[in-house]
Amino acid sequence: MDNFITHIVSITILLFLLITFLQSGIDKIVDWKGNLGWLKGHFAATFMGNMVPLLLSVILIIEIITAVCCVIGIYSLITSNNDYYAIIAMFLACITLLMLLFGQRIAKDYQGALTITCYFIVAIFGLYVITT
Repeated sequence: MDNFITHIVSITILLFLLITFLQSGIDKIVDWKGNLGWLKGHFAATFMGNMVPLLLSVILIIEIITAVCCVIGIYSLITSNNDYYAIIAMFLACITLLMLLFGQRIAKDYQGALTITCYFIVAIFGLYVITT
C-alpha cells in the first residue's frame, strides 16, 4: 500500500493514459473502415493523403503498446516500486500525441491540435513527475 500512496499521482496519470489509448486503439480496431474513410478525407489535400492506411496502422500499434505499458507500469509501481514501464508508457504517450499533433497541424485542423495539446500536457506532466 505504501508504493500506491507514494506513486498516486503517477498511477492516476497512467490510468488516464490507459483509458485514452486503450479506448482509441479499440475504436480503431472495431471501426477500422470508418476511421480510415474519415482520415482519408481529413488528409486528402495533404502530402499524407496516400499514406493514411500505413499511418493509421502505426498509430494503432503504438497506442496499444502504450496502453499495455500503462498496465504494466501501474502494476510495477504498486508491487515492486519499479518505474521503468511507467516511464516508457508516459514517453510513448508523449511521442504518440506528438505524431497526432503533427497530423492535425498538417491537416490544418487547429481545433483538433488544441485538443491533443491538452492530452499532451497531462502526459508530459506525468513524465516529469515519474522522472523527478
